[in-house]
Amino acid sequence: MSEPDPHRAGDPAAGDPAAGDPAAGDPAAGDRGAGRPGPAARAPKLARRVPELARRLERITGTEVREIRPAGSQHQWAHYQVTLADGRVAFAKAARQDLGAVFEAEARGLRWLADAHAVPLPEVLGWDTSTLAVTWLPRQAPDEHAAEQFGRDLAVLHAAGAARFGSPWPGFIATLPLGDRSGDTVTVAAEATVPGPVMAGAEAASPVALISGAGDWASWYAVKRLLPYLRRAAGTGVLTGSDTRLVEEVISRIASLAGPPEPPSRIHGDCWSGNVVWSGGRGWLIDPAAQGGHRETDLAMLALFGEPHLDRILGAYQEVAPLADGWRSRVPLHQLHPLLVHACLFGRSYRESVLAAARAALAAG
Repeated sequence: MSEPDPHRAGDPAAGDPAAGDPAAGDPAAGDRGAGRPGPAARAPKLARRVPELARRLERITGTEVREIRPAGSQHQWAHYQVTLADGRVAFAKAARQDLGAVFEAEARGLRWLADAHAVPLPEVLGWDTSTLAVTWLPRQAPDEHAAEQFGRDLAVLHAAGAARFGSPWPGFIATLPLGDRSGDTVTVAAEATVPGPVMAGAEAASPVALISGAGDWASWYAVKRLLPYLRRAAGTGVLTGSDTRLVEEVISRIASLAGPPEPPSRIHGDCWSGNVVWSGGRGWLIDPAAQGGHRETDLAMLALFGEPHLDRILGAYQEVAPLADGWRSRVPLHQLHPLLVHACLFGRSYRESVLAAARAALAAG
C-alpha cells in the first residue's frame, strides 16, 4: 500500500508540539500548507490575545501565567508554550471558539491511559471547552533502547484492558466525533444489513451485509469505525461509487479478515509517529483518541507514517505480549479507519491510500 506523507499540508494526524523549540515550531505539527505566518506577522494578533488566553489558563490551571510563547497550530486551535508562576512549563492548545467536548475527551483519555501505569503521558493541568493545558516535554532523538522500552510499555498499556470496545466518554479523533458512548454494544446477526452510504450526485450504494462470527471487535469496527467515515467520505464526493463498493466489500467480509477474537485492549487510538514524543529516554504518548479497541490498531498506526526503530518496538512488544498469527497481514485492515478519517478531513489526496488499504486487506483474506 502507498504510504501517505506525514508532512503533507494539514495532516489531521499531526502530533502536538509538546516538545522541542517553540520558536521553530514542531516538525510534526500540521497545517503546513495553510500559509502559517512567521513570528513577526503573528505578534500583533498574539499580543491582543495574550491577556484573554492568560486568564483562561490561570482559571483552568489554578496558577498565574508568567509567559506565553507561540508554538505552531493545528486543526482549529493554536499551540503555545506557557511558563507558569510556579516555574512549571506547560503546552497549551487554545481555540477561538467553543469546541464542545473535544478537549475534555483528550484530557480524559490522557488520564485513562495514565491509569495503566505503563507508557508515560503528560500530566493534564486543566481544560475547558476551548483550552487544554498539559505538561511540556523536552524532545530528544529516539534510540534503540528507548524504542524497546516503548514497545514493552505499550504492551503493558494494552493489557490493562477496557470494559468494552469504544471510548468510555464522547470521543474524538482529530475534530471528528468517534460516535461511541459508554455502554454501546454492537450485535450483528448473520442476516443483518447496514444501509450503504449516500453518494453525492449518485444513487445510494447497496446495503452492506455484515457476517457475524469473528467476535465483537469485527462487528464493532465495521459499524463504529468504518461505516460512519465511509459514508462521510462518499457523501462529500471524496470517494466514488466504485471506491465505496470496494470498502463495502471489506466490511462485508470483516468476519474472515479480522483474525481471532481478542478482548478489548486499552489503546491510544491515534498512535502514529507524531503522537509519540521521545523524552528522557522514553517514548511518551500524546494527543490520544483513547478507547477500548484492538491492540493491533495501535501497532498498525505506528507503521502508517513510519516510526523510528519500529522493528525494535515490535520485537520488544512481542516479548511481553505475543501477537496472534497473521497480524502483519491485518495491518491494512487496521489502517483503513485512520485513512478514512484523513479522507474525510482533507479530501481526495488520501483517496488512493484508502483504496490501497482496502485492496490489501481483501488480498490478505
